[in-house]
Amino acid sequence: MHIYPENHDIKDTYKILTAAVTPRPIGWVSSVNAAGERNLAPFSFFNVVGYDPPHVIFSPISPNGKKKDTLANILETGEFVVNMVTEELAEKMNKTSAPLPSGMDEFEFAGLTPEDSVMVKAPRVKESPIQFECEMVHHYSFVDRQNGSTVIFGRIKLIHVADEIMLPDFKINTELYKTIGKMEGGMYCRTRDQFFISREFDPKEWLKD
Repeated sequence: MHIYPENHDIKDTYKILTAAVTPRPIGWVSSVNAAGERNLAPFSFFNVVGYDPPHVIFSPISPNGKKKDTLANILETGEFVVNMVTEELAEKMNKTSAPLPSGMDEFEFAGLTPEDSVMVKAPRVKESPIQFECEMVHHYSFVDRQNGSTVIFGRIKLIHVADEIMLPDFKINTELYKTIGKMEGGMYCRTRDQFFISREFDPKEWLKD
């Protein structure tokens, strides 16, 4: 079956993409506007891109051309925090996706604790075990679309990691750090079922046949 996005309703394309590209990590983005009003929202169109220097990328949409608070705040201040989501935070993360009136505090709505950042004005989610303080370095908008996206590139300025999940040599204890991933619709997945594949290749074994 061949599907040309331009020939289909955007909802159909969205359903295919979000089912095909799975699991997707969740970037729980906190921001603040110039007046000091906090905002917190999850994004599954998110990932880390590069590590030297470290950057993240995510893309909030603008329904009918109207910027949501996260995008408006970041374009205004140039700063944000990405808070990582674990199993025990899933329900509260989902609650912050509610379409609240502009200016309403998602931290209070979801029962979360805002914690001051060190290098940016945006607060962190204290309950999140890993947080990235970021500054926006670039943004690009897809214009003339009903639900056009703006891609935000952020450079990680500071990483916060909970002491209890740190192992020697800067490794993370994945048995304690139980992240979740986004599937299609309202479905999520856990990272409990993991398997290992070695990256040590022996060309002789590959070519012997």
